[in-house]
Amino acid sequence: MTAAAPQVKTIDEFAQQSEEYQTAVRKIVRSHAINELYGAQVFDEPAIALAPTPYAKWLTCRVAMEEYGHHVRFKELGEQIGIPAGDLVPRAGGKRPLSLFDFRLENWPEFCVLKLLGDLAEILQVEDLLHCSFHPLRNLARMTMPEERFHAQFGEDFCIDLCEKPKSRAEVQGAVDRVFPILPAFFGQAGSKNNEIYRRNGIKLRTNEEMRADYIARARVLVEDKLGLRLPPPAQAA
Repeated sequence: MTAAAPQVKTIDEFAQQSEEYQTAVRKIVRSHAINELYGAQVFDEPAIALAPTPYAKWLTCRVAMEEYGHHVRFKELGEQIGIPAGDLVPRAGGKRPLSLFDFRLENWPEFCVLKLLGDLAEILQVEDLLHCSFHPLRNLARMTMPEERFHAQFGEDFCIDLCEKPKSRAEVQGAVDRVFPILPAFFGQAGSKNNEIYRRNGIKLRTNEEMRADYIARARVLVEDKLGLRLPPPAQAA
């Protein structure tokens, strides 16, 4: 965060900030609102049917409920800062969700890996917002973080269980091979102008490149050290 970054504590103060600042915050809030809803719809809710036991279904229901709750919170904040309600949900001709959501979920090991590695990527994004200069967004990140950590731990715990048997261990490795290469793109392009604006205004702390490198390092610890599996090369293009 730069020394010149404002500290914006209320919605009223937000309305007094520069157009650049307001636009930057709205982009982030809109992205989170859309992607939280899209993820709940295409991954978390369908995974309830894939879960193999009542216990797994119960925890997956909790994950889905919390992801829908994240959307509701970001949507409420978005409307408070002037984003039309229709721009805060996925819709034809609107903002495209993350490319991750083009992945076609087909089985339980894939969902567990998506939670393990996909929610790790989300944790890194929320980490930067914990220090955001727009305090309502900072507070929302602080509310969201414990649930994101639970979702990633959910993925880790179930992946560990699956890796105890050779057949399901191979299925987890296959899911890692399919899922991981598309995840580094989650952090955006190198040299991003949007990211430069975010950092100049104290909305984010790190560059996309820094976050991507941190993500790959953490993913390697999870996959190789904790699961004893192989982390495939990330896709070259972000």
